[in-house]
Amino acid sequence: MVFSSSLFLLYFFPIFLIVYYLLPRVAKNPFALLASIFFYAWGAPMFIFIVLGSIILDFYLVQFMNTAEGRKKMWLLAASLVLNIGLLLYFKYANFFVHNLSKLLMQMGMDSIHWINVALPIGISFFTFQKITYTVDVYRKVHAPLKRVTDYALYILMFPQLIAGPIVRYNEIADQLVDRKENENIDNRLTGFFRFVIGLSKKVLIANVLGEQVDIIFALGGDQIDTFTAWMGVIAYSFQIYFDFSGYSDMAIGIGRMIGFRFPENFNNPYISQNISEFWHRWHMTLGRFMRDYLYIPLGGNRVSTQRMFMNLWIVFLISGLWHGAAWTFVIWGAFHGLFLIADRIFLLKIYKVIGKVPSIIITYFIVLLSWVFFRAESLPAAIEYFEKMFVYESIGSMVHLDSKFYTIFVIAIIFSFWGGFKYIERWQERLFAEKQRNRTIILMSVFAIIFFIISVSAINSSGFNPFIYFRF
Repeated sequence: MVFSSSLFLLYFFPIFLIVYYLLPRVAKNPFALLASIFFYAWGAPMFIFIVLGSIILDFYLVQFMNTAEGRKKMWLLAASLVLNIGLLLYFKYANFFVHNLSKLLMQMGMDSIHWINVALPIGISFFTFQKITYTVDVYRKVHAPLKRVTDYALYILMFPQLIAGPIVRYNEIADQLVDRKENENIDNRLTGFFRFVIGLSKKVLIANVLGEQVDIIFALGGDQIDTFTAWMGVIAYSFQIYFDFSGYSDMAIGIGRMIGFRFPENFNNPYISQNISEFWHRWHMTLGRFMRDYLYIPLGGNRVSTQRMFMNLWIVFLISGLWHGAAWTFVIWGAFHGLFLIADRIFLLKIYKVIGKVPSIIITYFIVLLSWVFFRAESLPAAIEYFEKMFVYESIGSMVHLDSKFYTIFVIAIIFSFWGGFKYIERWQERLFAEKQRNRTIILMSVFAIIFFIISVSAINSSGFNPFIYFRF
């Protein structure tokens, strides 16, 4: 069940909200948990029992760990991490490992491995990281563990951010899981709905329109696409993935606010970044912070030698690439970003400082654009072929017809992707998305939300194209 579907928007979501608001405070968490289990089981009925079983086991492992001392405590920490990372490795990477091992064996003249492909549980990349933050935060005594397994299950399975984030660290939300009466008010419900509709509009009115043409372009063979179309395809994809993923994050944050939770921001105008280091402070920010605090810093962070620091960056971004998908294209995508993060520290930041803001934004966007080819391509050979079409000029004509609707949305996407580079826009956005608003502003936001909610639902019902890019991660 995706947020941008009629089933969710017209049935599940309104019924959930009505019941949730009518229930006494003591019943809200159990009901939210039951609704989240139903939400997950609707899309992955076979996996819900595995997820629930791992949640129960993990909860009691951490409970025992919290009261243990010395080596026993470390062993229980390791057991929890092995459980969670082991499930992720098996379900997400077993097919990739066996496939590559089989190819290697065949090249050596040996028989390939017979293997039944393992299906991927929805959202496993996201909720695994949240489970890790719970274990590590309790181990580090950042926050005490939860007392009820149902509260822990709600933290992991909460449907607004279950499927595609943002990655909510345990210490950021622990107190809200137990008591959020301060956030449960009419202002948060209205501003939360506004934020939800902003995300829904980004997804349905921009990302879907661009994505429909992107899929056609990337599906074409090398002899069916010219240079202009290849560039239009990857540029449109850069906007599709931004408005798709940031739109989902906006919807998750909005729903969370409507039911009393404060989820962290996940995007902040990433395409106005002046270097790749800044890009990763603006793109998928919760993943970046997770990688920094739970992987990069434990590896030594900036406290080690320069060579070791560069190696740590490479490790972090190779893992980040694999986290996004079990394919060599994602590994190269991660290595590509790691390379430019290192280049920033060696010489690029000095160059950017000399050439100024606008050229730095253009160069950084161009680097990110190239990386999206690896991210979008179905295979490494397909990515290489696509690059050839981009940089070896051909004007053979294309089988793709880009109509006026596409170009209109394309221009709108450009404006909203880069307007944060203008003075005061970012601060205005922060004020717009803030929880506290004047009554007049809330009325205007509510009117806007109702109008664009209707427009978005109409667009969904008139189109059969409605994917979520990050659902497969």
